Amino acid sequence: MPDMLEQLLGQDMIFDGFNRAQIAIVVTNPYLEDNPVVYVNEAFTRSTGYARTASIGRNCRFLQGPETSKVHVDKLRRGIENEETTTVDIINYRANGEKYLNRLVVSPLCDDTGKLQYFIGIQKELRESDMDASTEEINAALMEIQNRVATDLSIVIGMIRQQSGSTSVPEDFMALSRRIETLQLLYEEMKLSDRQSNRNRVEMGSYLSRLSAAIAHMMGRSGIRMTIQIEPLEVPIETATRVGLVLSELLTNAFQHAFDRLDNGLVEVRMSRLSAGGLRLIVSDDGVGIPSGMAWPDTSTIGGRIVGGLIEGLEGTLHLGRGAAGSFVTIDVPAGATLVDE
Repeated sequence: MPDMLEQLLGQDMIFDGFNRAQIAIVVTNPYLEDNPVVYVNEAFTRSTGYARTASIGRNCRFLQGPETSKVHVDKLRRGIENEETTTVDIINYRANGEKYLNRLVVSPLCDDTGKLQYFIGIQKELRESDMDASTEEINAALMEIQNRVATDLSIVIGMIRQQSGSTSVPEDFMALSRRIETLQLLYEEMKLSDRQSNRNRVEMGSYLSRLSAAIAHMMGRSGIRMTIQIEPLEVPIETATRVGLVLSELLTNAFQHAFDRLDNGLVEVRMSRLSAGGLRLIVSDDGVGIPSGMAWPDTSTIGGRIVGGLIEGLEGTLHLGRGAAGSFVTIDVPAGATLVDE
C-alpha cells in the first residue's frame, strides 16, 4: 500500500497546472482500505489549506476536529454505507487549525451496471454572505453542481472497471485525475456561457483550444510541437463533454506513444464544421505511427474503451489513417449531436 501511494502522489500532480475550477471536489475510492481520497482539486486545497500530497491517501476525517458533530459524521457514514447521496452542514478544520462551516454533498458514482466505483464530495464553505440565501437555494445550487459532475464522470467511470490491487491502479488514478480536470475546463466554459445567457451551449473553439494547450504544456517535451486550428462552433453541453474527453484521450495517446525514441515531432489538432452540419475533429502526428496490423482503439485498454464508448454515445464515426510518417485519427460527429436546444 505505501509503495502504491508513493507512485499515486507523484503521478497525480502532473496536471495540477490547469486545475483551476472554483468548485471544491473530492473523490474517494471505497475499494481501498478506509475509503481514502484519490483526488482533490485546487479549490479544495485553497479552502482547506491542505496540499494535495497531504490529502491523497487519507480518509476525509482528517478535516474533522473537536467541535465536529458526531451526529453529522454518523449521518455521512450511514450514507456511504448505504451508497446514498447525503447532505450535511459540518464543522471542518483547515490545516492551520481554523474551523469553518462546510456544506457537503457526498454521492456514489456508479458504472453502467450500477456497481459503485467512487464517492464524490462537492463542498461549499458557508460564510456570512450566504446567510441571505435560503437553505433551499444553496442546496439547489449545490445539487445542480453535483448532478452535473456526477453525470459527466459517469460517462467515464461507466467504461472503467476498477481493478483494485492490480499493478495498474496508480496509472488508473492518474488517468482519472486527468479526465476529471478535462471536465473542469468544460465547467469554466459553462460558467462563461451562463454569464452570456447561453446556458445550454458551449463554445468549442475556446474549450478545445484551452484543453489542447493545457495537455501539450503538461505532457509535451522539448522538440515536440503542436498546432491548433479550431473553428468557432457552439454545441450542446453533452456533446462538448464527450468531444472534450475524446480529444483528451487522443492527445494523451499521441504524446505518450507517438514519439518514442524521437527527438522532434509535430502534433496537430483541427476541428471544423461539416457542410451538412456536425463537426469533424482530426488529431494527427508525424511520429512512429500506429503499426498497420494493430487495431485501434484497443478495446483491451481503458482509454480504448472510453474512446469507443464516447464515439458511440455521439453516434459518430472514427477513422484511423496512416501517413508517410505518423498517424491521424478523424472523428465525425453528426449534425443531430451539435444542434443546440433553445
